[in-house]
Amino acid sequence: MSATSQPQPPSPALIFDTLNAYQRTAALRGAIELDLFTAIAEGKKTAQDLAARIQASEKGTRVLCDFLVIVGFLTKQGNDYGLTGDSAIFLDRKSPAYMGTIADFLSKVGQETGAFNDLAAVVRKGGTVISDEGTVSPDNPIWVNFARTMAPLMGPPSESIAKIIDADAGKKWKVLDIAAGHGLFGIAIAKHNPNAAIVALDWAAVLEVAKENAQKSGVAARYSTLPGSAFDVDFGSGYDIVLITNFLHHFDVATNETLLRKIHAALGPGGRAVTLEFVPNEDRVTPALEASFSMMMLGTTAHGDAYTFAEYDAMFRNSGFARSEMRELSPLPQRVIVSYK
Repeated sequence: MSATSQPQPPSPALIFDTLNAYQRTAALRGAIELDLFTAIAEGKKTAQDLAARIQASEKGTRVLCDFLVIVGFLTKQGNDYGLTGDSAIFLDRKSPAYMGTIADFLSKVGQETGAFNDLAAVVRKGGTVISDEGTVSPDNPIWVNFARTMAPLMGPPSESIAKIIDADAGKKWKVLDIAAGHGLFGIAIAKHNPNAAIVALDWAAVLEVAKENAQKSGVAARYSTLPGSAFDVDFGSGYDIVLITNFLHHFDVATNETLLRKIHAALGPGGRAVTLEFVPNEDRVTPALEASFSMMMLGTTAHGDAYTFAEYDAMFRNSGFARSEMRELSPLPQRVIVSYK
């Protein structure tokens, strides 16, 4: 047996790293707030130059930069710091793919992170302890924040979905976008298909963000809104496409099937439901990002989960759909499920 194949001795390193993992979140959020990545993109390389640019202490800047090198957000050659490929694309404020705004939703203390202050209590209960309904309570203001801050993350999958359903074919479509949020999924279809009319459904305050984005994208004339709860509002009928993006994971199977039966009834002949979700493999531990989303749902919702494709397929079939197909969005982490009436 070679030396490289010898089993590694037990080590507390993973325990230590995990209990200190909050520092990674704090470091990234702090660097975004300080515009550190943008400063490096502008040519500031040393701790001294960066400190002057971001108006911080030289020591604090050096420690933060070194930590970001260690965890993989920066590079270091001698005393010069540089951006990794991911940081250059997604964390430089001047990049068209900038995603720094998502920190305002994902790491805001008392919002998402606060749901995990007592995980033992969450596990004992089997769901969130922040309130009876968690983040899906009616008109929860966090969804306005979500719509404004998470849009950059949803741009690529919205374009991918428009291509998957062949929006470029230019057919006359009536599209319902459930829990539209920022509206990017419906807007992407409208941009690809000049004959598509979009109906966006969400809480009234959230829909103001979607309408702003539709106006900016030049599709406002074909973009209407339907305020209220997806479980209560009358959808109407005759839809060719119903978008269900990042929504079903908030609820239990029975609740989802109630909604899916309503969606099935609202679709016209040959209509399709298009679902975007974090879908783990059947082992529920791979891929890591999709599988770990179940923990997010455990902490923030009363009954939500990250469901497998087999579970989604059963939900759609039980609700009247003929069949469902899963499409990969690689290298994006989520998966698309297209279900046919």
